[in-house]
Amino acid sequence: MAAGYLEILRTRHAARLLAGTLTGRLPNATAAIALVLFVRAQGGGYGLAGALAAVYGVANAVGQPLLGRLVDLRGQPRVQLPAALASALAMTVLALSGTEPLPLAYAAVAAAGLFTPPLEGGLRALWPSVLRREEQVPTAYAMDAVAQEVMFTVGPLLVTLCVSLWSERAALLVLNAVGVLGALWVVASPPSRAWRSAPREAHWLGALRSPGLLALLGAFLFVGVALGSITVAAVSYADDHGGDAVYGWLMAALGLGALMGGAVYGARRWSGAPERRLRILVALLAVCYLPLMLMPGAPGMVALSVVSGVFLAPCIACAFVLVDRHAPAGTVTEAFSWLVTTFTVGSSVGTGLAGPVVQSGGAAAGFAVPGAAGAVSLLVLLATTRVLAAPPPGAVVACSPENDPNRAAEPRFSSGDRA
Repeated sequence: MAAGYLEILRTRHAARLLAGTLTGRLPNATAAIALVLFVRAQGGGYGLAGALAAVYGVANAVGQPLLGRLVDLRGQPRVQLPAALASALAMTVLALSGTEPLPLAYAAVAAAGLFTPPLEGGLRALWPSVLRREEQVPTAYAMDAVAQEVMFTVGPLLVTLCVSLWSERAALLVLNAVGVLGALWVVASPPSRAWRSAPREAHWLGALRSPGLLALLGAFLFVGVALGSITVAAVSYADDHGGDAVYGWLMAALGLGALMGGAVYGARRWSGAPERRLRILVALLAVCYLPLMLMPGAPGMVALSVVSGVFLAPCIACAFVLVDRHAPAGTVTEAFSWLVTTFTVGSSVGTGLAGPVVQSGGAAAGFAVPGAAGAVSLLVLLATTRVLAAPPPGAVVACSPENDPNRAAEPRFSSGDRA
């Protein structure tokens, strides 16, 4: 199973780019918990901590596609490293000044989120130029999705480790410094320095002028809703079944399921159109959320949480393939960044939606939300079948197997994104 992953990691620059990207994204992956711990250490309440975390999240969602577009226009080193420095500097201002005055704290957090470098989209834009064979790119996308689960599991542990060794202020400073080093490691690599986006058509909508990409973003908005709603329902369940420890086990089990599913999905080469495969994966994702409504005892619930996460990473990996296919020429980094933003917004919506549902109907009603959101995502994909099968704007369509929407094609190596 691991042979495909090892082959990719043995490819020149691949391990460096993956490790550098994950390291560079640590400040983003740990921002929420680091902010909460820092605000509490400063004597602030959970309300202020939540508000600052929300400002960071909104600013991050706004900044990712904007910076992604700049990467496509100016190249990776000219955007990624200055953005990482600006984001780290903003967090340093917060760490040194504290939560008073409040306007400065909000401005610092907003700047940190806004300037978070789009390393995630940048890595996916680099894979086609780094790997030896086209068929390796979907495996790299799956490995990328699996690595995300590892990062979001390890990241909070690193925050708590920094806090226990030093302080909450030190955690903010250290993790953001590490993030800058990760970004530097990526942009100093030959593939990042050599990468140039394909020539692009001047259009104010950029990547969003692709109907296929819009359809995909619409579907993944609801996948984000599903994931965000689970976290709230799990808190409610844990309150009646053992408290914070049970909640931690449920979230870890969800991540473990995604890890397992992504590892298996990326270990083989898939035939057939990725559009059809994504519909099947989203349907399975929605179905696997439904048993959570049974709410057995804690051990059984942990097992169901593993099952519920199995198809998440495969869905994300398959979506990466379709984003690459439907991104208009010259907009690949922006397109991937839009997927990140949409997923983040969907998760926030899911969190906000599940709260009132749990309040009125309990944890069981809360666990119904992810299943319903998954079903809506599937309906969006079914309703846009023709749109997703069509070529993106500006694509050159010829009567050849390479342009057959039903072929087992994956990323467009002819898009001009090769270094």
